[in-house]
Amino acid sequence: MTLAAVSIIIPLGPDEDQLAPLLADLAALAPEAEVILVSCTNPVACAPHIRQIIAKQGRASQQNAGAEAASRDFLWFLHADSRLSQRGVDALAEALKIAPAALHYFHLKFRDDGPRGMGLNEWGARFRSEILGVPFGDQGFCLSVENFNHIGRFPEDVAYGEDHLLVWHARQAGVKLRCVGAALETSARKYSAHGWGALTLKYQYYWVRQALPELWQLIRNR
Repeated sequence: MTLAAVSIIIPLGPDEDQLAPLLADLAALAPEAEVILVSCTNPVACAPHIRQIIAKQGRASQQNAGAEAASRDFLWFLHADSRLSQRGVDALAEALKIAPAALHYFHLKFRDDGPRGMGLNEWGARFRSEILGVPFGDQGFCLSVENFNHIGRFPEDVAYGEDHLLVWHARQAGVKLRCVGAALETSARKYSAHGWGALTLKYQYYWVRQALPELWQLIRNR
């Protein structure tokens, strides 16, 4: 299976400067996929076959707008600083063939553009995803259009964690989570900019605080 049935949705911030390498990866590794860039300001320079739309600023609203515009059966949400590999693309194609009804995600791997200690964050992301069942959006969610609409799309009324909440809503709706078994690379620059320890602790606090009521709802639904 190729990715011909996949629409790739990439939300862009106002000053996005890391998109070009990802577009090069997609051109080389998944040329048959539909690529949709969702900007909150002006269109960006890119190949003519890439679709571009403008949406209200905010990752949730931009990703929902991209999903609304998509014409394929599956939605793959990527952050602009993601990097792909042939192994990852092949693993996703195989995963969609084996389990088309699941919400698929990747192992998280940080590039060497951040501080020391990012290996601990990678380990933590794997534990959180595979043991606790809570992957985050930088792990490249991919799911069917049918399930995305059934889950209820990304919530736009929250200040943060729209990806985290989508996962909880998927679990509450009975959608299985499945790791494709390959890594998706992402930038670690923000950990250098804001401090490794401070940002790591901030993320842990925010996701646990947001998770507790969702966990309670999951338990009540059983």
